[in-house]
Amino acid sequence: MPLALLALAIGAFGIGTTEFVIMGLLPEVAGDFGVSIPTAGLLVTGYALGVVIGAPLMTVLGTKVPRKRMLMLLMGLFIAGNLISAVAPNFGIMLIGRVVASLAHGAFFGIGSVVAAELVAPDRKAGAIAMMFTGLTVANVVGVPLGTLVGQSVGWRVTFGIVAALGVVGLAGIAKLVPDLPRPEGVHLRHELAAFKNAQVLLAMAMTVLGFGGVFAAITYIAPMMTHVAGFADGSVTWLLVLFGLGMVGGNLVGGKFADRALMPMLYVSLGALAVVLALFTLTAHNKIAAAVTIALIGALGFATVPPLQKRVLDQAHGAPTLASAVNIGAFNLGNALSAWLGGLVIAAGFGYTAPNWVGAALAAAALVLALLSAALERRDRAQSAVVASATPAGQRTPVHH
Repeated sequence: MPLALLALAIGAFGIGTTEFVIMGLLPEVAGDFGVSIPTAGLLVTGYALGVVIGAPLMTVLGTKVPRKRMLMLLMGLFIAGNLISAVAPNFGIMLIGRVVASLAHGAFFGIGSVVAAELVAPDRKAGAIAMMFTGLTVANVVGVPLGTLVGQSVGWRVTFGIVAALGVVGLAGIAKLVPDLPRPEGVHLRHELAAFKNAQVLLAMAMTVLGFGGVFAAITYIAPMMTHVAGFADGSVTWLLVLFGLGMVGGNLVGGKFADRALMPMLYVSLGALAVVLALFTLTAHNKIAAAVTIALIGALGFATVPPLQKRVLDQAHGAPTLASAVNIGAFNLGNALSAWLGGLVIAAGFGYTAPNWVGAALAAAALVLALLSAALERRDRAQSAVVASATPAGQRTPVHH
């Protein structure tokens, strides 16, 4: 794998750390600014919505900019957002800093996915995408627990300062290691937008929202579920999240490896197993050991879907994949926001802290149904193409494009 992928992974590590570390630091931030925990939770929601809006916005703004330069500009935006958060004099400025940092997120992973795929041979594209996303998954194992520990020990502002410094390292790595890839000739914004007329691209994005939403329905409420239902001490939640992160790292690498060999079967297995494990979590959440194993499995199965889903979008939006790739990153965050909201609804309705697991299982099962539908449509289109090809005299045949 090229060294340039390491630079992309470092950028991804910084972005992953800043996205998730806030969840462990909400009490400290809320206390410092004198706001309630639900109000401080806007720092999570604001970031997720910033990704959804920022992914297409920044990608469209960057259509005329070479990809390497755009990645560097995005890391600059990320550094600025985290510095604003680190020195924010009040909650409003802190929220602005979070949104500024989030604007870089979707476009970085979207453009980064395209660059990663272009750096390797065609049969290693999903593996290259997985390598970049390894930075995001390792952030949950190393960056988030360490950032939480630093924030609780010497202040949350120091954490955001360190994350900004990580962004500087990522920026330097991209400047030095990522090659100046030529922009594809003749690709304009209208070509990028045309990808959204493709039903397969939209189906892949819907799978992303539902499949990854299944993961976050459960994980958003992991703290109250583990302390109130499983009986863990408050301090154990950090280590349970490390287990989740380790599962993410393993699942991401396995998903990348097998997606290059058999993409759709990989999706069937990971989404189907994810739905089953989430449903079982309503039972295993009552036992400490079983709950810990289940959390690691949810991380593994959830992230095993990421490289195949991202590659599926790139494959189906071939010729003009950058905007579709970035919007799909926004789809992951839309899934996070949607499932966290649905999980909160079932808890508020009195169904208990394990109820979000049923929501997650239903979302993952719905994603599996869409994967099967997508494959069926693809088979039908191939059959129709074969019929057209066989009915056309050899001398008049023209290639059939999808």
